[in-house]
Amino acid sequence: MKHLRSLREFIVELDKIGEVQSIEKKVDWNLEIGAVSRRSYELRAPAPLFSSITGIDKGLRVLAAPGGLSAQPGLTFSRIALALGLPATARGADIVTALADARTRQPIPPKIVETGPCKDNVMLGADVDLLKFPTPLIHDGDGGRYIQTWGMNIARTPDGSWTNWSINRMMLVDRNRLACLIPPLQHLGIIKARWEQAGTPMPIAVALGVEPGLPYVGGMPLPEGADESHFLGAYFGEPLELVRAETVDLLVPATAEIVIEGYVSHTDTFEEGPMGEYPGYLDRASSAPQPVLHVTAVTYRDDAILPVAVAGAPVEEDHTGWGLPHAAEMLHVLRSAELPVAACWGVLESACHLWVVAVDRDWHARTGLSSREFAQRIGEVVFGAGKLAFGVPKLLVVENDIDISDPLQVIWAFTSRAHPEHSEIHFDNEPQNILPIYLEAYERLSYHSTKVVYNCLLADRFAADEQPVPADFAHNWTPQMQQHVLDNWRAYGYR
Repeated sequence: MKHLRSLREFIVELDKIGEVQSIEKKVDWNLEIGAVSRRSYELRAPAPLFSSITGIDKGLRVLAAPGGLSAQPGLTFSRIALALGLPATARGADIVTALADARTRQPIPPKIVETGPCKDNVMLGADVDLLKFPTPLIHDGDGGRYIQTWGMNIARTPDGSWTNWSINRMMLVDRNRLACLIPPLQHLGIIKARWEQAGTPMPIAVALGVEPGLPYVGGMPLPEGADESHFLGAYFGEPLELVRAETVDLLVPATAEIVIEGYVSHTDTFEEGPMGEYPGYLDRASSAPQPVLHVTAVTYRDDAILPVAVAGAPVEEDHTGWGLPHAAEMLHVLRSAELPVAACWGVLESACHLWVVAVDRDWHARTGLSSREFAQRIGEVVFGAGKLAFGVPKLLVVENDIDISDPLQVIWAFTSRAHPEHSEIHFDNEPQNILPIYLEAYERLSYHSTKVVYNCLLADRFAADEQPVPADFAHNWTPQMQQHVLDNWRAYGYR
């Protein structure tokens, strides 16, 4: 496993496999960066690296789509895989399993170093100027320019017992203020509430352009009290390197491109949003007053690179950076419940609204449960799993005879196996921390909605020797015949 310790090392590795596109032509931060980046997602083209930006000092750059998918054969998940130390050819299932396996390892605390590249330049107090950075106006209709779309918000409880690393969007207000979306049910919101109870603004550090594995653990629904930097240490088997911030009592990644320090107010607010978001829409009614972060310091590397995720229609970082880590946590909690689960997946093309659990085909013999009872039990475990449950509104349970990372196979299994009348298992009034476009107004306000498990299981409906067999190339021909056909594919005249 190769541990890439900086965004720059990551870009080098992307370049080796043709997954980064250097753009020297001058572009405008006002919508052009967002439009080019959005087009790159839709074509699954290489990640654009913008080096010349209107009105911005030479040397400051933007890397967009760091966690997008690739159109190159065999490299679909290469950006995520490389970020997490795996071969570029790793499958989605390999990434999910690697993250899930690390959940049982002993956490490894970070190593504190004296200094690092993130301290190349330091702005303090009145010298702080966030407007110098190439922050884009991403979508036409956004409420402002978003500097924080793919970085780490680092905050600690007042008693120092829990440090949380998360990703929540932040919008520029002016040279030294940000408007912060901090949902109360997310861990950052829980920590903010504790600072509010203590009567003190919340210290925070926003690290942008961090080592590439960090955003994926920031998007992973680890339990309350877990420190994501310790988990990533366990994942790689070695500690992260952190340095002390300048004006807040927090540790930040030594190789970060930009670190913003300050305090989140409990009284000052600013109208934040709307913003094109992960369900795939720009919800023009989503603007609302949000807490203000008053910036006390900014440190940054020479020729700093700002990473940008262009949220919207799938597939982009809200789906890969959330979907794969959530699937890993789902696999971990179901394993911990000793259920015969083979794999989990968030259907990226569904904008993470649809999730799939694949179970071992002998589940019925091993559990003695009916398919409805078994699917009910899976729903109880997943929807009872704290932060994980907030992001899972629809769950399919299937046997492990299909590739659940292939949306075509998922659609086939769902439509052919789930009975329209008795295959839906509803869970009412469940916590919901996401805002799908279909939620009713009262559900958005209450953070509770109805969730559903779709029972697509077959094992208790057929005798063992009568189980339906998929009539496809992978199941209806011998391995020898499959290989013969593949070996002669070009000879048949195909290309």
